[in-house]
Amino acid sequence: MARAFLFVLDSLGVGGSPDASAYGDTGADTLGHIAEFCAAGAADRTGLRSGPLMLPNLSALGILEVAKAASGAYPAGMPKPDRIVGVHGCANEVSHGKDTPSGHWEIAGTPVMFDWGYFAAEGDAFPEKLVEAICRAGEIPGILGNCHASGTDIIARHGEEHIRTGKPICYTSSDSVFQIAAHEIHFGLDRLLGLCRTVRGLLDAYNIGRVIARPFIGETPATFERTGNRRDLSVLPPEPTLLDRLVKEGRSVHAVGKIGDIFAHQGVSRVIKANGNMALMDATLTAMDEATDGDLVFTNFVDFDMVYGHRRDVPGYAAALEAFDARLPEVVQKLKTGDLVILTADHGCDPTWRGTDHTRERVPILAFGPHISARAIGIRPTYADIGETVAKHLGIAPGLHGRSFL
Repeated sequence: MARAFLFVLDSLGVGGSPDASAYGDTGADTLGHIAEFCAAGAADRTGLRSGPLMLPNLSALGILEVAKAASGAYPAGMPKPDRIVGVHGCANEVSHGKDTPSGHWEIAGTPVMFDWGYFAAEGDAFPEKLVEAICRAGEIPGILGNCHASGTDIIARHGEEHIRTGKPICYTSSDSVFQIAAHEIHFGLDRLLGLCRTVRGLLDAYNIGRVIARPFIGETPATFERTGNRRDLSVLPPEPTLLDRLVKEGRSVHAVGKIGDIFAHQGVSRVIKANGNMALMDATLTAMDEATDGDLVFTNFVDFDMVYGHRRDVPGYAAALEAFDARLPEVVQKLKTGDLVILTADHGCDPTWRGTDHTRERVPILAFGPHISARAIGIRPTYADIGETVAKHLGIAPGLHGRSFL
């Protein structure tokens, strides 16, 4: 039995990126700054947690040593384990940008070596010609927003006008992305998804990576709430990824969460949707039961990024990490001889950093499974080493980028 389980803790960077200055992120360190916040006893008004960041299972897999290698310091206040039981290291990103597709595609063995298109940071984000084309093709009376914004903030600002006028809320960020928020009932979920498909076609000329549907419910700013029906419409990866190579060899790729959307549903055998980290873990555990010899279960745990990182919610991020850590023994219980689990991230999103965008950071690599011996693998030159490790473990031919660390 040789199966692989690849889990992306979306945005759990560990600092230290050698090119962080090019992105304005020198000093960003998602894990390190969360630990520092917790160790300092900073107030948590939600009552979710208190005291130092406690991740006993991730620590036993080597995450403290990873953080030290990546950023030069152990995370503050986190107790060291008696021993390390996992293969542990970190990786630099070579892809251009710090977007979700770039990180995931590079993890899957396909770095992005071209520049994405981005929208203006000042004034109107979207060109007038594009807005006119969207309104005409999408049969809408206009758009609201048209700026860089946090999703929850812009829905609070424009939600009531959106309901009244039928104009969708359109916004972007420092990522290569066009986001559309609309009310599930008043505007309609199917109509929103159709509009996103229309916009996706209009954006190819702008080299924009993703169009994201952001449905919400509620009637007032106090009750507006985004739902779990988010959809990402991505462009295709620039060349075949690990997922394509596995499917070509007759293997099954079980895509949990937004993995299918990120890869434009290419190289995906099965899509499994769930809303929230704990539901994603439940779905992953079920997929582990169903996976057969040669299969890959690939999960994105999105809450770390979407709910806590972008909203700069440090205690919420810490509590989410502790909740995830507490469930890792359930993953271990599902493993069979020959299985491999790799935990990693796709970029950073330091919740103590300025703004609300991703941060350029190294990402952790934590690998374990029956009969896999603990050892340090240092700083890998590319995320693609992760995909090539999975390829070697599952017995398919190596790709063009990266080297296995096993």
